[in-house]
Amino acid sequence: MKPIGSLIPLDKAMKICFNEIKEIDSEERIPLGEATGRVVSQDIVSSVNVPPFARSAMDGYAVLSQNTFGAGQYEPVKLKCLEKIHAGGQPSFSIKSGECSQIATGAMVPEGADSVVMVEHTELEGEDILIYKPVYPGQHISPAGEDVKLGDIVLRREDVLSPARIGVLAALGLCEVKVFNRPSAVIIPTGNEVRPLGSKLEEGQIYDVNSHTLQATLNLHGAVSVIHKEIVEDEIEKVEEAIKLYEGFDFIIFSGGSSVGERDVLIEAIKKHGEVLFHGIAVKPGKPTLFGRINKSLVFGMPGNPASCLSNAYIMLVPLIRKMARLPGVHLNKVTLPLSKRIVSTLGRHQFLTVKIISGEVEPAFKSSGAITSLSSADGYIEIPALVDLIEKGEIVEVILF
Repeated sequence: MKPIGSLIPLDKAMKICFNEIKEIDSEERIPLGEATGRVVSQDIVSSVNVPPFARSAMDGYAVLSQNTFGAGQYEPVKLKCLEKIHAGGQPSFSIKSGECSQIATGAMVPEGADSVVMVEHTELEGEDILIYKPVYPGQHISPAGEDVKLGDIVLRREDVLSPARIGVLAALGLCEVKVFNRPSAVIIPTGNEVRPLGSKLEEGQIYDVNSHTLQATLNLHGAVSVIHKEIVEDEIEKVEEAIKLYEGFDFIIFSGGSSVGERDVLIEAIKKHGEVLFHGIAVKPGKPTLFGRINKSLVFGMPGNPASCLSNAYIMLVPLIRKMARLPGVHLNKVTLPLSKRIVSTLGRHQFLTVKIISGEVEPAFKSSGAITSLSSADGYIEIPALVDLIEKGEIVEVILF
């Protein structure tokens, strides 16, 4: 057995991790349809006006506004209608005094016209149009460049592409956008007792849960991750082979192998090829987490128990991945509610306790470090500081919602 030495506080562990993070500098050009959630790598300057021409904001008639002055319900102004202008079509005539053209919403405003009279304020009389309400210059017209002007900076470097921002790029006619690459991560499942999904379990074996919860978490927060196809046995040679295979990935993440069993050889393999920066954090769950560096790759040894593994992925991996990907921190939604029962914690360890909210009260949902349903059935978690060992029933706590 190789017991974990002294535990370090979570804030110190995170400081060590963040000191090792370098933001992604490499870029790629991708289609707009694949760009949601990606980070723009350079300022984007508009090369066009949006809209590119003055267009009608209403169905009605394009007119010279001065021709409508004095129009009223009982004394309409009569104008000659020259043509119908549909959206996507081009006007054939310029508007002169005493003239107008019928125009559809979104259609190009003809030269000479400076406003549009809504169709509701008009009446057809033979080939003429009666105008019953005056308009002022520019009324019901969207001028060229009203939305975006030529030369405008529409997106800044490190802006995250939302559907609305992708819409802006589409309005400029762009098919592709230049973005920062995503951090690369490989997840390596370990343990002689762990079997891949779809295989038959023998006595004493369990399915690989952690690889799939880790991959889902990492991909959701900006990484591109793969799972090593084979379960790596608890032998130092096998662990070394996996490390060599994925040298150059930004993150190499082992699921299991960081605890204190006699078969836990990950720490030896990292020391042999790189540097262990810490092993053991004063948190619950997730105490045996290991972190190190091998050349340019950051290496994590995550706890093998599913709840511990996923909890530490939320707490540690997510902020690190997002920092490297140049994504903003996660916005945490919180509520404050009373506890439904007394909670006893472990003094000296910062605890993240999963909870449910039932009838306006907070109830513990944590079963054990090995129970993935400790998280899947929870609404969120509460943090219990390392120097607190007891929270009484009825005390108000802050719940961080998943």
